[in-house]
Amino acid sequence: MTCEEITRRLAGRTPMFQDITTEYAVLAPLVGENSVPTLLFEVRAATLRRQPGEVCFPGGRVEPGETPADCALRETAEELGIPQSAAQILAPLDLLGHQSGFLIHPFLGRIDAEALAHARLNSAEVDGLFTVPLDFFLTTEPQLYHYDLVPDADHVPVDQLGFPHGYPWRGGRVEVPVYRWNDRAIWGLTGRIVRRLAALLREG
Repeated sequence: MTCEEITRRLAGRTPMFQDITTEYAVLAPLVGENSVPTLLFEVRAATLRRQPGEVCFPGGRVEPGETPADCALRETAEELGIPQSAAQILAPLDLLGHQSGFLIHPFLGRIDAEALAHARLNSAEVDGLFTVPLDFFLTTEPQLYHYDLVPDADHVPVDQLGFPHGYPWRGGRVEVPVYRWNDRAIWGLTGRIVRRLAALLREG
């Protein structure tokens, strides 16, 4: 293969994260008047196989041929039972990669309050909704917890790779922010998205 052929094959390509197997998109929806916006959260249905009862933003898996922004709006409409025209994207937020091999595309959005008042929740996915004033996140630091990612690489033949005395694999550390609002815990990936959003807004 020549340099010209290589250049042609890679021309116009958008770089992606390596080793990503699945992409998801979520909408962090603002509701209310411009002067006092609130962030809308879902409570996942207790019958779901993954993360039942947890607090999250509306969203889901990006389908083939679908942009992440379109996915966030589609999933929001499907989960809340509102017209897709009742939600809009305000800005893309920072991507969030997970060590298990998926990528989340978060978007800051807005949902029409009147449409939300007539929402018909998809009971298979959503048990309920609640809102939190955006100012709460701008003025409140989350509790921070951590857990370590410890390499388990005993099966890798490092002696055959030129390291007869072993290899100093690098581990990792994951930060877990937790916001507490009344009887709800906003944490995990959702907490990380909220924390980054608050930081971006304070920087501006």
